[in-house]
Amino acid sequence: MVLLPIDVHMWLTLALTVVVMTLFVTEWVSLELTALGSLATLLALFHVLPAVGADGTQLVTSADLLAGFSNPALLTVLALLVVGEGLIRTGALDSVAHWTAHPRLSPSASVILTLLAVLALSAFLNNTPVVVIFIPILQAMAVRLNVNASRVMMPLSYAAILGGMTTLIGSSTNLLVSSALIDQGLSPLGFFEITAPALVVACLGMLYIVLVMPRLLPERASMASHMTHHGKQFISQIVVPSDSHLVGEKAVAGAFKSLPNITVRVIQRGEHAELPPFDSYALQAGDTLVIAATRSALTELATRYPGLLHPPRRPGEGDRTRDRLRDNAEETPQPARRDKSENGDNGRAAPSEQVMVEAMITPSSRLIGPNLQQLAFRQRYRCLVIGIQRRARMIRASMTQIRLEAGDNLLITGRQSDIAALGQDRDLVVLSGTTGTLPQRHHAVLASTIFIVAVGLAALGVVPIVVSAIVAATLMVAIGAVNLRQATRALDRKILLVVVAALALGQALEATGAASFVAHSALGLFKDLGPAVILSMFFLLVAGFTNVLTNNACAVLFIPVGINLAEQLGMDPHIFAITTVLAANCSFASPVGYQTNLLIMGPGHYAFTDYVRAGLPLLLLVWLAYSLFAPWYWGL
Repeated sequence: MVLLPIDVHMWLTLALTVVVMTLFVTEWVSLELTALGSLATLLALFHVLPAVGADGTQLVTSADLLAGFSNPALLTVLALLVVGEGLIRTGALDSVAHWTAHPRLSPSASVILTLLAVLALSAFLNNTPVVVIFIPILQAMAVRLNVNASRVMMPLSYAAILGGMTTLIGSSTNLLVSSALIDQGLSPLGFFEITAPALVVACLGMLYIVLVMPRLLPERASMASHMTHHGKQFISQIVVPSDSHLVGEKAVAGAFKSLPNITVRVIQRGEHAELPPFDSYALQAGDTLVIAATRSALTELATRYPGLLHPPRRPGEGDRTRDRLRDNAEETPQPARRDKSENGDNGRAAPSEQVMVEAMITPSSRLIGPNLQQLAFRQRYRCLVIGIQRRARMIRASMTQIRLEAGDNLLITGRQSDIAALGQDRDLVVLSGTTGTLPQRHHAVLASTIFIVAVGLAALGVVPIVVSAIVAATLMVAIGAVNLRQATRALDRKILLVVVAALALGQALEATGAASFVAHSALGLFKDLGPAVILSMFFLLVAGFTNVLTNNACAVLFIPVGINLAEQLGMDPHIFAITTVLAANCSFASPVGYQTNLLIMGPGHYAFTDYVRAGLPLLLLVWLAYSLFAPWYWGL
């Protein structure tokens, strides 16, 4: 154990903060590993080189750094995720969705009403499941309007973000900032304390979303259609059978006659990978063709040559997945057993009975990381993945070897009953082609009542929000709205680990004086400009960082700086806390700042630049509106 001057700990903490923020932005390693690594580094640093105050007490202990695991705000967030899962699984929100899509309403009115409903729901529910529910609804509305889905998907995500600003429980960010105030010995934020300024920026933001944003968003899918034969392209693969007509065929001008409207990107023959152009390159039995094609082209190929898109089974593949199937039996409805005469010897559904759907990997999905072979997807779901589409990127790799990521679109075929079971799985969002399975509607009224009572008691201040949220989550499990396995899966590990690590880093920044140092330095630059300008610049700084960090990490890292700025300016710390809340929720200018932005990237066919083009003006509008409203509202 070595004692060092407190300044050394301050600089070490600031250096670690820079490293962590860089890793969060670049994602050179996963967010979870970065969070765990930063937590482990802090624990080791302050154990080996303890920071000791003037009175001889240790300023940062292991208990302080690990206190995030029992943080009331984090526990509230996790409990509300379970409550939201219960509302979704009971179909309690379906009536709202059907109401906004009423056939008597004009399509444009339905879109506006849907966005307003999303705004209202997101004020009281985690906005990620809200967006998941409304993605297929807005897809259908886009078809009715005869407009591209890119015109409505980004407004959906941004309406949910704006709604999450308006109440204490609207976003995990809001709860974490309120908890940080408690940790500093200050009073927490009231349930509706942030509502007035948040409604001002939310209303202006909604006007921009409805009137201006659709004009800025490109016809992304229409451009893709022109270039790729009317549709976005999926990565797929073909293993050339020995009796196939493809054996011996040669490419002409880089294309194979038997594979119309299909681009062959790689031909894998044993250990050798042949890249384009393939002129005079004759195909052989056993060659694996990595192809890029639209959904319509793959559908035609699967219809003309049944089984060609089916990857070969590996020996013993079914045995290795028996345990996985048993683990999923409680959650996934299993279709009736079918004999060989119905399915054929290989258990595949007859082509006439198959349906094809697109499904998207959710941010908290258990499918993220492994590839399709490692997941044994065909055995797990009794469905076949015949294509993968990764946002705006195309990759040169065998489809079965691509490690799945959040936001990936999978093109899946299977029987209607198996697709219906797939639609209920929370690891995937079925985007089209199926209505999914029927929810447990007999619990819908009771689940809604539990939610409304929990929110009402917290809003009236009868019980703390952490108490009402945990009790509500427990009741959701007790009435059977969700089972324990489903409740556990609703807990997002990224939120848990990133928030705990950010809280630990924030604790170190505060205890070592790093937060005070940053605040004092910033104040020295802008002290002559007045509190209103300093508040505005602080908002813009946090709003900028939240588009490259996660919103939770950004809020937790900046709230100590904001509190110190308030103290040095002689202002109410709640003013800077509310500023931090609103700014940290401004994840408009990039897809990485917030999960809902990632969710709509695939259905909207967006590129990174689309978020900058449409989201940056919204961020600047919110900043300008708050900068004008806040001085008047608080009399600065």
